[in-house]
Amino acid sequence: MKQNEQSGVASERVADIVAERILAGQLKPGTRIKQDELATELNISRIPVRDGLRILATRGLISFKPNLGARVSAVTVRDMEMSYRIREQLEPMLLAESIPNLTDMDIEEMRDVLTQLVEVDDVEAFLPLDRQFHWIAYRGHEVPQLAQIVERLWDTTQSYRRAYAKLALTNGGKVMRAEHQMIFSAIERREVEMAQAALVLHIRRTRVGLANYGYLIGAEPVIRTSAF
Repeated sequence: MKQNEQSGVASERVADIVAERILAGQLKPGTRIKQDELATELNISRIPVRDGLRILATRGLISFKPNLGARVSAVTVRDMEMSYRIREQLEPMLLAESIPNLTDMDIEEMRDVLTQLVEVDDVEAFLPLDRQFHWIAYRGHEVPQLAQIVERLWDTTQSYRRAYAKLALTNGGKVMRAEHQMIFSAIERREVEMAQAALVLHIRRTRVGLANYGYLIGAEPVIRTSAF
C-alpha cells in the first residue's frame, strides 16, 4: 500500500474513532481534542490525526478555532430548532425516495429493530437502535446528496437527541414508541404519504419538546419563560 493510501486509511480510522466517541457522548460539546494526545493513543503521526479531524469538521462534528485548536462542535438551542425544522422538510423527501425501493428483507429488519426498541429503557442502548430504525427506512434512496445533508443534521444534534430520549424513556417512552409504530406500519403498507406525515409528526414533536424545555447540552432541561 502506498504511503498516501496508508495515510488516508489512518485518517479515516481517526475520524471513525473520534466520531464514535462524540456520538456516544464520551466527548461532550466544547471539549478540546488534543491532537498530540490522540496521536500517541493511536500510535500514529499527527498528520492523519489532523486530516481525520478535518474530515469530522466537514460533517459538523468538529470545529477549528484560532488559538483554540479542535473542539467538539457545540450547537445552541436555536441551532437545534433550525436543524429540526430543516429535517421536517428534508427527511420526508428522503423517505419518499426510499420506500419504493425497500425490500421485504428491509421491512423485516425494521420490524426486528422496532421490537428491540420497545424493550429498551437505557438511553445509550436506545440511541443506536433508533438511528438504525430510521436509516433502514432511508436506505432505498438514490439521492446521496440529500442523505448526506440529513446525516449531518443527525450528527450535529446528537446531544439533543440524547437529552430528549433520556426524558422520554424516563416517562415510559409510550408516545415515541407509538410514533415509531405509525411510521413502520405506513412503510410496511408502502403508503408513502402516510409514512411522510407520521415522520413529520415525530420530528416536529421532538423539536417542540426540546424547545419548550430549553435544553442545554450536557445539562438538565431548563423551562423557558417565553412560549415556543
